[in-house]
Amino acid sequence: MVSDQGDAQPLDQITELRALFAGGFFPRDCPTRTVLDHVTSRWGILVLLTLAGRTLRWGELRRAVEGVSEKMLAQTLRTLEKDGLVHRAAFPVIPPHVEYSLTGLGGDLVTHLSPLVAWIARHADDIVTRPAPSAA
Repeated sequence: MVSDQGDAQPLDQITELRALFAGGFFPRDCPTRTVLDHVTSRWGILVLLTLAGRTLRWGELRRAVEGVSEKMLAQTLRTLEKDGLVHRAAFPVIPPHVEYSLTGLGGDLVTHLSPLVAWIARHADDIVTRPAPSAA
């Protein structure tokens, strides 16, 4: 099936979503909304992608995710750890040594997020610089 934009539609995935959410997409009390909020938060997706395939210490992660404050990084990491997407390993040494990595579930999620972010990277300039539609 081809959309108006000429891109192939993942019809089987849309059909699956419609079957999962027979009462409508993402009802108000659906836990999917909570997970989507955590994963697609301003910093969540960047932290997840930054940790893909590697283990980083706090400072390394903060430098890699440019612009994130210490407070927001800590909050994002706590949320993603609570969700089972990020693993936090604290070593009993002085000074403190803490490392972050993805869990198996987090790694699986990143394999699905990567194509979306790659698509965004390819189209971001065109989307951001697109002139606003004129009022008719």
